[in-house]
Amino acid sequence: MRGLIASILGAALALASPLGHGGAQKYEPLSASVKASLHRAIADHAVPVLAFDDEREARSWLAAMSSRLAKRMPDRVAREEFLVTVHYEAKRAGLDPQLVLGLIQVESAFRKYAVSSAGARGYMQVMPFWAKLIGAADHNLFHLRTNLRYGCTILRHYLDIEKGNLFRALGRYNGSLGKAEYPNMVLRAWHGNWRYVPPAGSGTVQ
Repeated sequence: MRGLIASILGAALALASPLGHGGAQKYEPLSASVKASLHRAIADHAVPVLAFDDEREARSWLAAMSSRLAKRMPDRVAREEFLVTVHYEAKRAGLDPQLVLGLIQVESAFRKYAVSSAGARGYMQVMPFWAKLIGAADHNLFHLRTNLRYGCTILRHYLDIEKGNLFRALGRYNGSLGKAEYPNMVLRAWHGNWRYVPPAGSGTVQ
């Protein structure tokens, strides 16, 4: 497994897919403590790994998600690098990796260089103001891990604001709080395309 992950992490990423439904997070003033907390979340540099209890479960998840993503990301090594990073960043932020895949499907249709009409960038359609607010002005939001780190951290922040209400947190993420269309699209993508049943005896359905 370590050899597989090492090869994944050393790969370059290529992508082609149809248009997504990117929106735009809205700037809201943050308290100094919240800003500092989010900055610490962005700053971590640990190497992404699949956060599973055993190698069998990790391989099962990677194989299942990879087969579903193959048409959108034909390059296997690049596809697995993407999935390992999604899994790591989602788990690190306390999010379901399959939820994050559903959000990416809706936001960017898995296009690395997607840009919305509002200027949101990359897989998770992160608005550039976040880099100055909680990161660094020179952070490249088209970089795979940087984009996923910001996107997962921001969604976690919105979930905390909304006291765990995913529907409202997704509305905030897309800049459409109070409207049902976007949250419903993400939930449909999550449950319709990215549900995962672990191998027997390894855990619960995700």
